[in-house]
Amino acid sequence: MTEFDETSESDAEDASETGPDDANDPGLGGTSGAAAERDLDDAIDAAADAIGNGEAVVYPTETVYGLGADATDPAAVERVFEVKGRDRSKPLSLGVPSVDAARRYSRPSDRALRFMRAFLPGPVTVVVDADPSLPEALTAGRDRVGIRIPDHEVALALFERVAPTPVTATSANVSGSPSVTDVSTLDPGLRDAVAVVVDAGPTPGTESTVVDPERNVVHRRGAMADAIVAWLEDDGGAAPTVEDG
Repeated sequence: MTEFDETSESDAEDASETGPDDANDPGLGGTSGAAAERDLDDAIDAAADAIGNGEAVVYPTETVYGLGADATDPAAVERVFEVKGRDRSKPLSLGVPSVDAARRYSRPSDRALRFMRAFLPGPVTVVVDADPSLPEALTAGRDRVGIRIPDHEVALALFERVAPTPVTATSANVSGSPSVTDVSTLDPGLRDAVAVVVDAGPTPGTESTVVDPERNVVHRRGAMADAIVAWLEDDGGAAPTVEDG
């Protein structure tokens, strides 16, 4: 199981709170139509403010719900590890709103950039060289980092509002527990530990594919895996190594 993925903890090692008490609480569901849109927008604003204040939030993606904090702040990153009960030897990925934004905190090769522009936004975690400015806690002391650009309008809206700050991209579950596709199944302790839960309804739950284009390796097959393998082979002239079939 790869270490660079926001959904991997659904598989033992790596793989929002029960339903809201107040149906009118901004961003936590319970309303409909234009009012629901306004409440969701308010929740995104509140989540962006919380991230800016060093707090953690829960947000939706096109795979599962994620646990987000300022990926450049060592204390905020440590908070994510603490909330999840995650082994500090396992790095976290980071989420950004665009490929250009990713280049501020990573050093992708030309091939990785071609791949990112072909598949992102999308349910893919792309492993590339990390910028040295990223906290050691985020990368677990490695020189590589996983990049996520979710194909989900709420996640992208949140990332845009905190830009240029990147957001941690790890599943919103306690390590060893199933990934969260509906906020009603959030661990109560995790819910209490975050500042905001942005509820955009159920998510598909399909794991992202984790890929290192430069090294021609698919660390884990997930969404769009066949298309990704085909692209890598066509672009490089050799079939990629697939670690998790």
